[in-house]
Amino acid sequence: MDAAAESVASGTLLGPAQIRDLAELLGIQPTKKLGQNFVIDANTVRRIVKSAGVIDGETVVEVGPGLGSLTLGLLETGAAVVAVEIDKRLAAQLPVTVAQLQPAAALTVITADALKVTELAGDPTVLVANLPYTVSVPVLLHFLEHFPTIQRGLVMVQAEVGQRIAAGPGSKVYGSPSVKAAWYGSFSTAGQVSRQVFWPVPNVDSILVRFQRHEQPGTEAERRATFELVDAAFQQRRKMLRQALSVVLGDSAAASARLEAAGIAPTARGEQLTVADFLAVARA
Repeated sequence: MDAAAESVASGTLLGPAQIRDLAELLGIQPTKKLGQNFVIDANTVRRIVKSAGVIDGETVVEVGPGLGSLTLGLLETGAAVVAVEIDKRLAAQLPVTVAQLQPAAALTVITADALKVTELAGDPTVLVANLPYTVSVPVLLHFLEHFPTIQRGLVMVQAEVGQRIAAGPGSKVYGSPSVKAAWYGSFSTAGQVSRQVFWPVPNVDSILVRFQRHEQPGTEAERRATFELVDAAFQQRRKMLRQALSVVLGDSAAASARLEAAGIAPTARGEQLTVADFLAVARA
């Protein structure tokens, strides 16, 4: 018996047949709109949980738990899980599934749009999630902004998006998500995930992204000002900053003066600047 079959036989995680049966029971046809691609491989679930370093006694927040594959893997460690699920049918079923397979587990379910949640029970310190691909960056940034107790995490996202989030200055894929993520912490990729572990099989590759929070470099007002500059710089990423930032700073001359005051060449482009550089422009 292989490891995946053993884990399902042990009754703590869901197998492919159980996941399809649950979806049928709830009348759920996975939708692209909600980014519903359910992980059906127990080995992958345990790999994600291990990579996230989740341990007994921690409180983990999970976004978009779906039918509970990853939720059960997190609970298996002895951690408490706060799960945020927008689909009412899935949110109602999740405690039932957990009670059947892991009756002693500590689960809290919040039925809500993850982008609108501003309170979480238990002050979670870890974020682990298979994020819906259409809103992965906004959800990640929302949780880092609103929940300072979250110190680290591991998220599964579309490969291109994950590489963008983890990119450094000068990279071809470095952009607005890279700079904004760097405001909150250090990000790195932590391995690819096969399309075949999902149901339905997505038409994109997936990647794991790990992060560790660090102290924010500025105040909340400075963050907003910095992010406004970041958006302007990358909306016209091929333009020099004196042109790209003129929309926010008034005109090209004002933008040049501000950039020079921050010690940055007006002829530079957004992809060359670190989050500290953008903050220096905001402060100048």
